[in-house]
Amino acid sequence: MQPAMMMFSSKYWTRRGLSLDSAMFDRQPQRHTGGQMSRRPSFSPISEGQDRGAEGEASRTAVVFSLKNEVGCLVRALRLFQEKRVNLKHIESRGSKRIPDEVEIFADCNCSKKQFNELLQHLKDHVNIVSFNTPAHVWSAEAGEVTHCFCSGLSHDTSLLVPDEEDVPWFPMKISELDQCSHRVLMYGSELDADHPGFKDDVYRQRRKYFVEVAMNYKFGQPIPQIEYTPEEVRTWGVVFRELTKLYPTHACQEYLKNLPLLTKHCGYREDNIPQLEDVSLFLRERSGFTVRPVAGYLSPRDFLAGLAYRVFNCTQYVRHSTDPLYTPEPDTCHELLGHVPLLADPKFAQFSQEIGLASLGASDDDVQKLATCYFFTIEFGLCKQEGQLKAYGAGLLSSIGELRHALSDQACVRMFDPKTTCNQECLITTFQDVYFVSESFEEAKEKMREFAKSIKRPFSVYYNPYTQSIDLLKDTRSIENVVQDLRSDLTTVCDALGKMNTYMGI
Repeated sequence: MQPAMMMFSSKYWTRRGLSLDSAMFDRQPQRHTGGQMSRRPSFSPISEGQDRGAEGEASRTAVVFSLKNEVGCLVRALRLFQEKRVNLKHIESRGSKRIPDEVEIFADCNCSKKQFNELLQHLKDHVNIVSFNTPAHVWSAEAGEVTHCFCSGLSHDTSLLVPDEEDVPWFPMKISELDQCSHRVLMYGSELDADHPGFKDDVYRQRRKYFVEVAMNYKFGQPIPQIEYTPEEVRTWGVVFRELTKLYPTHACQEYLKNLPLLTKHCGYREDNIPQLEDVSLFLRERSGFTVRPVAGYLSPRDFLAGLAYRVFNCTQYVRHSTDPLYTPEPDTCHELLGHVPLLADPKFAQFSQEIGLASLGASDDDVQKLATCYFFTIEFGLCKQEGQLKAYGAGLLSSIGELRHALSDQACVRMFDPKTTCNQECLITTFQDVYFVSESFEEAKEKMREFAKSIKRPFSVYYNPYTQSIDLLKDTRSIENVVQDLRSDLTTVCDALGKMNTYMGI
């Protein structure tokens, strides 16, 4: 038996004496407030006494800089302070007397001299610095007008508060911020339990550490490093590949069977070769707009689903232990490449996956867990009907010989997929599922998830901008109008195409 595992199953960690909060680093809640970015530290929170020493004790100082007066300008600037781990105590703004369409920002900081100098160098690359070490009373006297106080007592891990709007958990607003999510690993792939097949194999454990280093050093925009897999790893992959491909013609869905030969042709899917993630990522981008990136181990549901919102799939690169090639206690590259990738190349399945991710952005912990459970019983263990027969499309099934056979046998309990009830079903990790959920099509599953997503309470909707690979928050008439303009442009193109079809083809 090969129990396919979700990278982010909270129920799994609960069974093993761990919660989602028992990460490698202390994680504090992060907040979104009305679209303004409010970041809590990704790892251990910084105390005011940190980074003191040769450069002196932490003290109050200030910097004045100017920005173009546009939506989001201040939020982007405040990220620079967060990146340099500088605490903010007070922020004010005023119209610039130097440049009419800019605003000037007074930022009162609490940090060491070394931190402040590093901050200034960082700011120079992004904003116009007017002055620094500026006393607050001098700033007020220079203004000659009413200044706008945004916040006071502001630490580096909070942001602008919008009155009467509830706090929302932090989520990435642009694709490069997935680096924070993907590097926030709950448990690294090199940390093996005593019952793991490779626990006593020092060579295997060192190899797993190598894969952790590759993933943790990776950043958005970089090519994924090529892995030189060992002969033993290739043989292990080969056993899994050979046995599973015997079942696919009768057990896998049509979309899977369509894409697997293309992966063989373009990405080297063969019994004697483990595909490289960079080749797979380029292939997926052309087929469905998805990409993959290496990950070092288990992610939380929130961080994993956030990747899907950007059509990014976090993918392990290590291979299961060779002593038991048909079993793995965690998702390895066999599970990712054989289970997930072929269907991520299908545009409709890709859209379904992304919509689950988008629904998770800014959702409460309870709602994220419900979405993760729906993900588990669809993308990991889902069934569909094709030509009157049940077929598997879930990656957990398509990478597990035993459970793939079981799920399509008379012994399996199968119910229609309904997110409202599916979200409460227990996810089993070490045994076959008690129940499997079937959809008529990916389109049907997507529409049901869209309807379910309406029940998620958050003070805005989200819109993925594929041109900038960023998230737009739809929370006022202006933001909605921008989306409507894009849709209007698309509809104009469609109407033009229909008109030409009528003219030239008589349709």
